[in-house]
Amino acid sequence: MILGMAGMWWPGDGLSALAYPALATVYLAGGLPAAWRAGTELWQDHVLDIDLLMVVAAVAAAAVGAPLEGAVLLTLFSVAGTLEERALGRARHAIEALMALRPETALRKTASGSVEEVAAAALEVGDIVVLRPGARVPTDGTIALGRGGLDEANITGESMPVSKGPGEPVFEATVNLDGVLDVTVTRTVGESTIARMIQLVTEAHAAKAPSERFSEWFGQRYTVAVLIGAALAFAAFYWLGGDWKHALYKAATLLVAASPCAIVISVPAAILSALSAAARGGVLFKGGAALETLAAVDTFAFDKTGTLTKGQAAVTQIVALDNDEAGFLSLLSGLEAHSEHHVATAIRREAAKRGFDPTEVSEVSARPGIGITGHDALGPVWAGNPYLAKAMGAPVDAPRLQVLAEGADTVIYLGRGAEVLGAVSVADELRPSSASALAALRASGVRRIVMMTGDRRPVALRIGAELGLSPDEIHAEMLPQDKVKAVAQLAETGKVAFVGDGVNDAAALARADIGIAMGAAGSEVALQAADVALLSEDMRQLADAHRLARRAAGIIRQNLIFAIGVMLVLVIAGLFFDLPLPLAVVGHEGGTVLVVLNGLRLLSNPARPVKRDAASRESQGFARWFGTAK
Repeated sequence: MILGMAGMWWPGDGLSALAYPALATVYLAGGLPAAWRAGTELWQDHVLDIDLLMVVAAVAAAAVGAPLEGAVLLTLFSVAGTLEERALGRARHAIEALMALRPETALRKTASGSVEEVAAAALEVGDIVVLRPGARVPTDGTIALGRGGLDEANITGESMPVSKGPGEPVFEATVNLDGVLDVTVTRTVGESTIARMIQLVTEAHAAKAPSERFSEWFGQRYTVAVLIGAALAFAAFYWLGGDWKHALYKAATLLVAASPCAIVISVPAAILSALSAAARGGVLFKGGAALETLAAVDTFAFDKTGTLTKGQAAVTQIVALDNDEAGFLSLLSGLEAHSEHHVATAIRREAAKRGFDPTEVSEVSARPGIGITGHDALGPVWAGNPYLAKAMGAPVDAPRLQVLAEGADTVIYLGRGAEVLGAVSVADELRPSSASALAALRASGVRRIVMMTGDRRPVALRIGAELGLSPDEIHAEMLPQDKVKAVAQLAETGKVAFVGDGVNDAAALARADIGIAMGAAGSEVALQAADVALLSEDMRQLADAHRLARRAAGIIRQNLIFAIGVMLVLVIAGLFFDLPLPLAVVGHEGGTVLVVLNGLRLLSNPARPVKRDAASRESQGFARWFGTAK
């Protein structure tokens, strides 16, 4: 292009001989790929796209003796397309970064106690792997022996190492900083946290937002309209002036001026940038549609346990009606060993602390939202909240049980048939980030925030008061189906987001306009039902993601208004004034680049930037995308 321009404009014959060969090269390099793409689209999908407009305009310019203008058009069109691909490609590198994190091998203990190196993909549930200092965790598991600090920044976004010991979970691709750990594999590589994150990213890139689908639909149909309009303009100008070259030049100018490149790229530029920025801050969206929906949400409904609270409950009181606390807690922990609920974890932890072995319980069945049932050596047993006790016909009016029920802690009853054997009270702590996150949501314009829980109302009121919620914003003693009905009622007056983390939240997550799962390492069912996953337990990520979604919606509006405005100015100038083709080219391609750059501003706004420490350098490559390093 430079040689062609120099040959056309530079005085003398030295460079002029290079002009037309150089311009011919420009036409081949810039026109053939676009013509090939346009032909492929037309042949396979029967769609006329923007590439065809650019090729037709460049050929028309050459036909009327303006090959330089056509070459400038093809050059700027190619350069703009390359810049768009490179810029937007940053949002598509997440899968490669995730794959690069996964260790290829692991040290597995054999039956004889020796250690062998095996492929990470060969690990099975129940295998014991040895983690040395500096090693990456090959797949999800639980620490069986040892204690050490783990850098989990690439999964949760936490900047500081987390100290973990026996019984605590570790996630694939996190880094063991110190100590030697024996880890029991709980998920194979194909089902690990990283595998699920890869699936989420894949879904996010495959799913298009409504505005993206509209811009694509608009671009295809508008291209046909522009071609027809240009043909009519050529006929009109030829009829008015009788000069076919002038008429063709005006038609080519109109083709360039009316091309909707900037309009079509406006939405994906902002959507992909926002998805990438959110991922860097620890928030994964399952596509642009979820991002757009979150921006429109004006009501947030929260599950309590494990979402607004830590979910690391502790047993505060034990009432065994036969006064045999050892037998009572052994049976209860044996039954709760089959549950993933946070209260069950607290009961198991209390039994282990007291040195009680769990009773063998079989034929266990979960009753979502109310408890769990099973069979021991003496027959059927159950454990759960007052709803399950009522369903079993077991009275809970014993004086010692009433003392627990009147408190502000969660009460779990253990029974056999219609007889209650005793109960435990469990208290849960509020997450440190919950109150500030809810305050930030209110400050950003969220109209209504409610808390939903299956716990008794005294428990819910205690937690709600700490969060700054009023009594009418607290819904207690709810079954899973009650949460679904409540979400449906809230949806009648606006867009609703439901935030939860457990199996019993799955239905409400699916029913809400947008479901948000707390912690990508949490419940598989909740993660599948949700539209958004928060990779850590920091509730502030939610408020930041909501703010980012609203900012993205604003930038999309800016881009569309600007792109449509530029197009209208160029079209009017091309129809009613003598708009030079080079100026139309610069206006068209310049507008396209500007809307892309405006969308890319979102890349500098991760959901929550966190400073990284030197110990986590090994995972900085991924942290640029799914961690929090800037």
